[in-house]
Amino acid sequence: MIQRTLVLLKPDAVRRGLVGQVLARFEAKGLAIVAMEQRTITAEQADRHYAEHVEKDFYPPLREFITSGPLVALVLEGDEAIDIVRALNGATDGRKAAPGTIRGDYSLSNRENLVHASDSPESAEREIALWFPS
Repeated sequence: MIQRTLVLLKPDAVRRGLVGQVLARFEAKGLAIVAMEQRTITAEQADRHYAEHVEKDFYPPLREFITSGPLVALVLEGDEAIDIVRALNGATDGRKAAPGTIRGDYSLSNRENLVHASDSPESAEREIALWFPS
């Protein structure tokens, strides 16, 4: 089933010059980039994106990080794109992510973990609408 998913290459990926390497992994897998833009987001935009986490203890440092510099937002499309992207990204905690995954190869952090990806068709629809409104 062809799906679309939102991916964010977080400020640490941009700062470390990993955008090309990460994008290459998605493209090599056969996913198509259908929208892409580099931007720096505001705290308000972060709150909308992470709405389910705003009241949690870990959120203030996450908001500070995600707004700390430019990120790259993109929409990927392909067969089972949501699950495929999440598998390519690896476990949220880069210290525990499997080698061969983006986080497993490039991250040593739970927060600065390079990438975000939608976790369901519903969140993909909501997130794509937030980042790339029609």
